[in-house]
Amino acid sequence: MTYLCGKIFSRSLMIALFSLMLGLTAFPVRGQQGIYNPIPIKSDGEVSDRLSDQDIPTGEGGFAKDYWVQLQKGDQVAIDLTSDEFDSVVLLLGADGATIAENDDGPDGSTNSLLFSRITETGRYIIRVSAFGETGGGNFRLKVTRLRPVNR
Repeated sequence: MTYLCGKIFSRSLMIALFSLMLGLTAFPVRGQQGIYNPIPIKSDGEVSDRLSDQDIPTGEGGFAKDYWVQLQKGDQVAIDLTSDEFDSVVLLLGADGATIAENDDGPDGSTNSLLFSRITETGRYIIRVSAFGETGGGNFRLKVTRLRPVNR
């Protein structure tokens, strides 16, 4: 019986390793609260939320919270992140995870974040909210605004 159990376990392990090498198996990414699942936000939306140690670990001692937004090619967006409780950082990530734009401190000299970006491909984008370094977390407000050209 021990031989049979060991053989089944070994075979399962070999299949799992072989599948990983071929990229056939995708394991869900798990954060502290379960499966990674960014929060939807509208392209002209606003949300008030809280960044805490229950969110995604950044690997730099801090935490992040992700939102997804659907944007169209040619859109120009302003992403405004404000907090009175931590030094905010906002990133705009493409579908492939590449950073498209990021901002730490806004143009007003505060520790709030404001970024502008022109979208070159239609798709789903991630807006990542985090605190600078290990400055903790707290309440914040995230606002996404699609900027439209003036019609003449």
